[in-house]
Amino acid sequence: MSEAEADEGRVDGNGNGSEAVAGGPGRTARARRPRIAAAVAAAVLFASVAAVLALTTPWNPLPGHVPGGRVKADPALDFSPAEISRSGAFDSAVNPPAYAGLLAGLALILVLGLTPLGARFIGRVTARTRRRPLTIIVAAIALTTLLRLAGLPFRIWSESVLRRYGLSTQGWPAWLVDQLKSLGVTWVVSTVALLLLYALIRRFPRYWWAGAAAGGFVLVVLVSFIYPIAVEPVFNRFHSLPQGQLRSDLLAMAKRDGVPVEDVLIADASRRTTSLNAYVSGFGSTRRIVLYDTLLKSPRPQIESIVGHELGHAKRDDVLWGTLVGALGIAGALCLLYPLMTSPRLLRRAGVDPGGAPPGAPGGRGTRGAADPRSLALLLALVTAGTQLAAPVQNLVSRRIEARADAHALNLTRDPLTFVSMQRALSVRNISDLSPDAMEYLLWMTHPSGPDRIAMARDWARMNHTEVPPPLR
Repeated sequence: MSEAEADEGRVDGNGNGSEAVAGGPGRTARARRPRIAAAVAAAVLFASVAAVLALTTPWNPLPGHVPGGRVKADPALDFSPAEISRSGAFDSAVNPPAYAGLLAGLALILVLGLTPLGARFIGRVTARTRRRPLTIIVAAIALTTLLRLAGLPFRIWSESVLRRYGLSTQGWPAWLVDQLKSLGVTWVVSTVALLLLYALIRRFPRYWWAGAAAGGFVLVVLVSFIYPIAVEPVFNRFHSLPQGQLRSDLLAMAKRDGVPVEDVLIADASRRTTSLNAYVSGFGSTRRIVLYDTLLKSPRPQIESIVGHELGHAKRDDVLWGTLVGALGIAGALCLLYPLMTSPRLLRRAGVDPGGAPPGAPGGRGTRGAADPRSLALLLALVTAGTQLAAPVQNLVSRRIEARADAHALNLTRDPLTFVSMQRALSVRNISDLSPDAMEYLLWMTHPSGPDRIAMARDWARMNHTEVPPPLR
């Protein structure tokens, strides 16, 4: 007999399968224990994440004394007034759809999750389903599709800006296909995760948070490992870089750096963008250097400098580190979901009966509280809010890690002149924001700005007694 079956007819106002109705203060106290345990577990996991970030994040990616003090980032040193003006104009054009899309998406999911509208929507779209797994699948697909459709006008707006500035090379049909592919990946990941989560809630209504935390950790790690071989090919075609000097030099550089790399691949990024980029993908036997085909016409030293940055990530296992820290954070978030998803006030606000929906109610299937599929809108609202609150911290840590990879590239190539010219070329080609404001740093900036990276390269040159790159104006 499952825990859920043993608890039939013994549901308190928390909707967590307690026996408060059946018997006194002692049982009420026992009903609170899982919520307290989940909250304590969440606090411990979040504290662990904070400690790991505090101790392992490279807060000073370029440690040591810089003779004469550190160089201050100044776009005017390396970018022409026309380039600075173009960067500002692009930023002014692309920010409105980005901010509007963010606010609209947050508003929609919060309205759906914190009012009965979400529960009613799920009840209607699942009214004809009878099997519980199918109810979860239909609800998940319906909600994620609704959210994607609501954001579509803002993505079209953003894409129009990218086309106007020459950054996007896709036709609208190809762009739409990519949107559908992205939605399909979202369907697969979300339905699998939600089926597992609601199965746990159903079977272990008091302690599902423990299984969810462990399962969430494993799922995040698994997705990170299979992403390079299962998801990347959905959006790009890859082929090995033909034998030649560039391939030999990049593999030799990786070997010299002590980073095992199986292959050098070319991604057909030019069919959707003019941006320049490269990355190191995968782990162990799946690790490969991936170059955008748009990068191949760049000078050889600049390509090597970009790859040196990516090798810095691989050498430090930044992807693996980020995956494990992220998985730990997800585990803490799933523990925190328990006291939130069993809160009578939140459940009633979301249009879900804390004591269980009556048999035959649309979408309810006679389940109780958090186990009711109609609580899915509340779940997604809480997850979305938590993700947005965590974004500034993630971006801050990411910028420090990217700066450390820049320092690695400089140490590997010993060529700050090329590094500076490469960063300038990337900033101009990608129309990067040369002077981001505080809000942009909080919400969007996962990398240091181009002028910040150039200033660090000049600091590196002075620290290592090499020629300091002069202003490029």
